[in-house]
Amino acid sequence: MSVSSALLSRRVAGGSCRLWCVVPSPRPLIHVRSATVAEPGRRRSNEEQLWEAAGYLPFTRARIGSFFQENPVLKNPFVEDALLRGYLKRHIPQEAILSDLCAFGEHVAKEVDGWGRECEVNPPRLMHFDPWGRRVDHIVTSHAWKRMKDLSAQEGLVAIGYERSFGEWSRVYQMSKLYLFSPSSGLYTCPLAMTDGAAKVIQSLGVSRPVEDAYSRLTTRHPERFWTSGQWMTERQGGSDVGNGTETVAVPQTDGSYKLHGFKWFTSATDADMTLTLARVQDKTGATIPGSKGLSLFYAEVSRDEDGQLRGIEVQRLKDKLGTRQMPTAELLLDGLPAHRLSEEGRGVASIANMLTITRIHNSVSAAAAMRRVLQLARDYGTRRTAFGKLLKDHPLHMQTLARMEVESRGAFLLVMDVCRLLGREESGVATEHDAHLLRLLTPVVKLYTGKQAVAVVSEGLESFGGQGYIEDTGLPGILRDAQVLSIWEGTTNVLSLDVLRCVARSSGMVLHAYFSHTKSLLAGASGVSLLAPAVNAVGGALCELEEFVQVAATKAPSYLELAARDLAYSLARIYTGALLIDHACWKGASPSDTYAALRWCEQDLCPVARNQRRGHYDSNTSLDAALVFDQSIQG
Repeated sequence: MSVSSALLSRRVAGGSCRLWCVVPSPRPLIHVRSATVAEPGRRRSNEEQLWEAAGYLPFTRARIGSFFQENPVLKNPFVEDALLRGYLKRHIPQEAILSDLCAFGEHVAKEVDGWGRECEVNPPRLMHFDPWGRRVDHIVTSHAWKRMKDLSAQEGLVAIGYERSFGEWSRVYQMSKLYLFSPSSGLYTCPLAMTDGAAKVIQSLGVSRPVEDAYSRLTTRHPERFWTSGQWMTERQGGSDVGNGTETVAVPQTDGSYKLHGFKWFTSATDADMTLTLARVQDKTGATIPGSKGLSLFYAEVSRDEDGQLRGIEVQRLKDKLGTRQMPTAELLLDGLPAHRLSEEGRGVASIANMLTITRIHNSVSAAAAMRRVLQLARDYGTRRTAFGKLLKDHPLHMQTLARMEVESRGAFLLVMDVCRLLGREESGVATEHDAHLLRLLTPVVKLYTGKQAVAVVSEGLESFGGQGYIEDTGLPGILRDAQVLSIWEGTTNVLSLDVLRCVARSSGMVLHAYFSHTKSLLAGASGVSLLAPAVNAVGGALCELEEFVQVAATKAPSYLELAARDLAYSLARIYTGALLIDHACWKGASPSDTYAALRWCEQDLCPVARNQRRGHYDSNTSLDAALVFDQSIQG
C-alpha cells in the first residue's frame, strides 16, 4: 500500500477517521501541517513518521520551509544613477572623471558597503582605564572605520577639492564621489566634512605655521600622512548660539600659544587627529569679553604624552545617539589643552563662516545620497518581491509611490550640485558677484530643505520593504536613523531659515536679486519647449508670487518676516529646484524621464509662503500659537 493510501485508510483512536477531500488536479496535492515537536520521552506517531517520509512536513524539526525572500542587491551606484551620469556628461564630460567614478562605484558596491555595515554593528566604545588602573581614555573603533580613513585619502575624497585639477568643476567631481560613498561609508563622511571645513578655514586665513603641516595632512592622498579634523564648538548652553553658549577660556602662554580650559558637550568624530574650536581669551586679570565678540578660533592637535595620557583632554563619555552610531561623539573636559589662535581676537565666529559653508554642503550631499540609496534598493527589491500574484514593480500604486520619491531625489540632487558648482566657481576665482550672492543664499536653503526631504523620502522608502524595512539586521533602519541627523547638525531648519533672513538683510536684498535673475534665466532656455510649458508656467507664476511677497514683507515689522522665514526658505528651494529640473530637461542629452520629473515637481505648491500670506498666517498674534501648544484647559 502506498503512503498516501495508508494515510487515507488509517483510523484514529475513538473510531473516527480523518477525511481528506481528494479533488482531481493536474498538480500534486500537498498538505501542510503545523510543526510538531515530540515531548521528551515520547516517540513520534506512525502517522507523523509517514508524513515525514513522504516529504509532506516542510516545517518539522530542522526544516523551515523552502521559500526565502531574495534580498535587495546593491549594484554599482554610479552605473545605476542615470541622473548623475547625465549631469556629468552635460557639464564635465571628462573621461578621467567618469572612469574614476565608475570604478569607485564598483568598489563601493563590492567591498566598501560591507565595511560600512561593520562600522554599524561594531560601534566605537570608550576604554577609560587600562588593566592596571591608569587613565587612558582610548576610543576603540572597528577595523573597518580605520579602513575608511585610508580609503578616503587614497580616493582623494578631500584632496580633490584642493587639487583643483578640473578647475571650477573640481568641487562637483569631489561631491559626486562623496555622493556615491556616503550611504556606504559607515558615517565616515562626517569626519570628512569637518576635515574639508578645517582645510577651508586654514586656507582662507593663510596657510602658515603652526598649521602648515596640518593643512598638508588634511588634503593629502597618502594614508600614512592623512589627518582628519574634529569640530568642537557645542557646549552645555547651546549649539547654534555659540556667541552666548561658549564658556571655554584660552589662557595665554609665554611662547605665544594658549591652553584651553572648558567643557565641550558635543564633539563629533572625537578620534580625529586635530580640531578647530572656539574659546574666549583671558586677559591678565582673568576677565573675558562676553558674546560673540569675545570668541576666537583655535587650532589644537590631539596627542598623547610619553605615558600615553591625552594632553589636556579627558573623555567624559561617548554619546548614546539615535543614529550615526558608527562615529564616536563625546563629551570632553579640556584641562590645559595646548592650542594656537588662528583668528584675530574676537573674530572667531566670522572665521568659521567658510567652515559652515563646506559642512552644510557636505550635509546636503549626504541627504541627497541617502534618498538615492533607499530608492536604488527599493527599485531592485521591486524586481524580486512578489505580492498578491505579481512583482512589486508590476503594481501601479507601488510604482507611483517610488516615482514620487524619485522626483524628490532628482530635485535634491540638482539643487545640491548647483551649490557645489557655485562653490567651485568661487574657489577658482571665476565667480561673479551674482554667483557669490547665490552661493550665500542657497547654502542654508539647500541644507535645510534636503535635510527634511531625506527623512521623509527614506521613511517612505522603508515601507517599500514591508516589515523587513523595520528589521535592524537588514541594515535598512540605519539609513533612516542616520538621516534624522541631517536636519539637526549644522543648524536646524528654523535656525537656517533665520540665517536666510540674515543674508538677505546683510546684502541689502542683493542675494534675492541674484536669485530672481538666475531663476528667470534658467526658465528662458525652455521657453520654446512645448512639453515643458506647464512646468515653466508653474515656476514662472510662483516666482511672481514670491516677488510680490518680498515687496509686501519689506513694509512689515521684523516679526512678520521671522514668522514667514521657514515658508520663505521652502519656497526658495522649491522654485529654484523646479527651474533646475526644467533646465536639465532641455539639454540635448535629456531623456523623457527628465521631462516627466520636471513636470511632476512643478505640480506641487511651489510658493507656500505666498499661500500662507494670503491666509494671514504671519499677521496673527503669536500668543495664540503659544496658547495652543501649552493648552492645559479641561473641557467641561
